[in-house]
Amino acid sequence: MKKGDIVLLPFPFTNLEGSKLRPALILISLDKDITVSFISTKLHLKEDTDLILLPNDKNGLKKESVIKLSKIATISKDLIVGQLGELGKREIDSVDKNLKTLFQI
Repeated sequence: MKKGDIVLLPFPFTNLEGSKLRPALILISLDKDITVSFISTKLHLKEDTDLILLPNDKNGLKKESVIKLSKIATISKDLIVGQLGELGKREIDSVDKNLKTLFQI
């Protein structure tokens, strides 16, 4: 697994009272853990730093989706159910740019 891969995993709710199986974008991949940003089909919840993804063969998504860059979690790689696809270089560059804006760096 590497940065830019889209995986399916149980993503934790912000109140930590549960999780939901959903696609997530890998932002950082270490030996045992990954840091991910969740992907949603709820486009109306898009924030300025989020990115819209159209479904295609490369990313493996079935519906137009939004990468929620402010919804980040670090989890064990053991929780990954499978890989759906990956982002292209241009999309990864947009993710990097928006993360810099989000974190004000």
